[in-house]
Amino acid sequence: MAKIFAITNQKGGVGKTTTAVNLAASFAVTGSRILLVDLDPQGNATMGCGINKRNLDQSIYHLLLGQKTIAEIIRYSDTGKFDVLPANRDLAGAEVELVDQDGRENRLKAALATVAQDYDYVLIDCPPALNLLAVNALTAAHAVMIPMQCEYYALEGVSDLVNTIKKIRANLNPGLEIEGLLRTMFDPRSTLAQQVSEQLKNHFNKKVYDTVIPRNIRLAEAPSYGQPVLMYDPASKGAQAYLALAREVSARRLEQNRINVINA
Repeated sequence: MAKIFAITNQKGGVGKTTTAVNLAASFAVTGSRILLVDLDPQGNATMGCGINKRNLDQSIYHLLLGQKTIAEIIRYSDTGKFDVLPANRDLAGAEVELVDQDGRENRLKAALATVAQDYDYVLIDCPPALNLLAVNALTAAHAVMIPMQCEYYALEGVSDLVNTIKKIRANLNPGLEIEGLLRTMFDPRSTLAQQVSEQLKNHFNKKVYDTVIPRNIRLAEAPSYGQPVLMYDPASKGAQAYLALAREVSARRLEQNRINVINA
């Protein structure tokens, strides 16, 4: 049964899409069955997987509106070696069209339930806002992964997101947990980055991943070629960092499963 992660941060430009695409590819190359869900109308995750969003006749927009099933819209990323629920600008209209419909917050959850047995991980690339699309992601997810830069406003932004998660847990998804905080675009030469990193570890303790994603030009270049960085330049620091993250996430899951068996 798949573990579903919402990759989210209400602040834009922190590496959500980069993390979604490259973690999916890293899981896939290590043998896991992966579904990447692009829930951002910009469709950047779709393009980063080598799927042209402009050529889509059907997308996750049609899924959320109940016009298509997952089987009808799912695409395979040849460059990433995983399945994708693609998105484009049509998705921006979904919020308006869903607002008066029953069960609007549960549309994605219901759809993913039909394929959860087919995957090991489902990664949802969320929009950089708390809107109905993001609520659908948080309602469908088992856990939240928070990419963030170690900069001045980072802690304030994470505090806002934690409060949002608490509200979702209270009203829509009582099992939702924070899986971890991922430090992205990290420059070890920056004193500020080091200070914020330490504050994160002091405040969130083991919720902060050991893996750190460095600021890396290959990570920035890869999307323009429609490839995860692992295919674009597998020896790059960015590619190796996301492979390390995949291993760390898998190890955490195995450890949690072991604890669950002991406590059963």
